[in-house]
Amino acid sequence: MPGHHTGQLGTFLTGSESFSDFVGVTAPHLMPGAGIGSAGATGPHPANAAESLGVPHGTTIVALTFAGGVVIAGDRRATSGNVIAQRDIEKVFVTDNHSAVGIAGSAGIALEMVRLFSVDLENYEKLEGVPLTLDGKANRLAGMVRQNLGAAMQGFVVVPLFAGYDTAISDPAQAGRIVTYDPTGGRYDENLGFHAVGSGSVFAKSSLKKLYDPAADLDGAVRTALEALYDAADDDTATGGPDTVRRIYPVVVGITADGAVRRSDDDVAAVVEQVVAGRTERPGGPRR
Repeated sequence: MPGHHTGQLGTFLTGSESFSDFVGVTAPHLMPGAGIGSAGATGPHPANAAESLGVPHGTTIVALTFAGGVVIAGDRRATSGNVIAQRDIEKVFVTDNHSAVGIAGSAGIALEMVRLFSVDLENYEKLEGVPLTLDGKANRLAGMVRQNLGAAMQGFVVVPLFAGYDTAISDPAQAGRIVTYDPTGGRYDENLGFHAVGSGSVFAKSSLKKLYDPAADLDGAVRTALEALYDAADDDTATGGPDTVRRIYPVVVGITADGAVRRSDDDVAAVVEQVVAGRTERPGGPRR
């Protein structure tokens, strides 16, 4: 009967708007990382299970705020040990109108987590008629990371980087937000205005520390993000630099009051050309 819910589904929908909670209750085997790290049907796993299985890992993601919002960007390389598993993997995703997530760690689980997170946000908005608050989105993602703790303890670690525009804040210069996580699901607001995760994060953050300008416009922030990824690729073998031969460029998403928009490959390529030209003259990178 339309409008009438029965059984477990009806009981669940009266208690929570979270689609991920619904999946966890009704079909836990469909959750990201389900069965990994437990001695159930899948059997026990050694501590180095991720390495022994050759699971591809995503690497470096950067995010920084600017005068009109926030930019998040990621390289395109996935590695398996010392081998390049994929050259053009996508690790940055628009998750709703005003947020995006970049993922580092076990690629398969991370991709499932981001897809489920996007559906969760869409489901909430359909049920409630309004989008989830930015803090609510960040907390939902923290819960998903926490649910993966068993798998993380076996080496299947997923570390997302969340970026969003808080529409409840009137000043665009303050509305861009960056939230980081640890493998246990702990969430942390990044107040310096920039952050990076993944194997090349140390080099990317060093670059961002020198180049970050909170008063920059969107184009300036995109250039800084690509400079940081270039520096990460220069020193970290797991981070892929721009591949102009194959036309493989970083994924870049800008989030402003107008929404979250992925930059086209042509737009990114034009900025990459400027970065490469600058490095030809000054290999160490620009100075702010």
